[in-house]
Amino acid sequence: MDDIQAIIAMNLVKLRKNRNLTLDQVSELTGVSKAMLGQIEKGKSTPTVTTLWKIANGLQVSFSVFLKEDKPKVRKINLQDIEPVTDNEENYSVYPFFPYNPETKFEIYVVDLKPGCIHEAKTHLGEEYILIKEGELTVILQGQEHMLSSGDALQFTGATPHSYINSSEETASFFLLMYYPEPQG
Repeated sequence: MDDIQAIIAMNLVKLRKNRNLTLDQVSELTGVSKAMLGQIEKGKSTPTVTTLWKIANGLQVSFSVFLKEDKPKVRKINLQDIEPVTDNEENYSVYPFFPYNPETKFEIYVVDLKPGCIHEAKTHLGEEYILIKEGELTVILQGQEHMLSSGDALQFTGATPHSYINSSEETASFFLLMYYPEPQG
């Protein structure tokens, strides 16, 4: 099976299933025979441009929807390539590794807190998951201190008043995952 043939097959199957359509229904909408649609979906036939246009028009989608490839499953990011967002006179730096994605409902950062820095975080929706990479960090949650060091982790709701303190002589570096569950309502 050619790559383009596989891509068209995958996209047609996905589109048909997302709309809960049978091959018979797609055939009625497009004027393309059920047998031909089945061959295309199985990757056994590459449709002509005319056939692909008939399918696109019948399903009321763009022609290019059948040529669209999925994003690669692997994504490598290097810390040196990320411009940090800073606060507290650049003593608190946030590196956005994976920005918020509505499908996964989370975002991941690396945070560096220089020695002596205190960062008063704003309350927010969702949950925080902190995993200490290097150094020591104190997280204050509603007045209670949680001392963390390399290898430690902490989870709490973002609605809890919280702050980060680095009382050590070395930079504290940690991974921060923010998870935003479905709104309760």
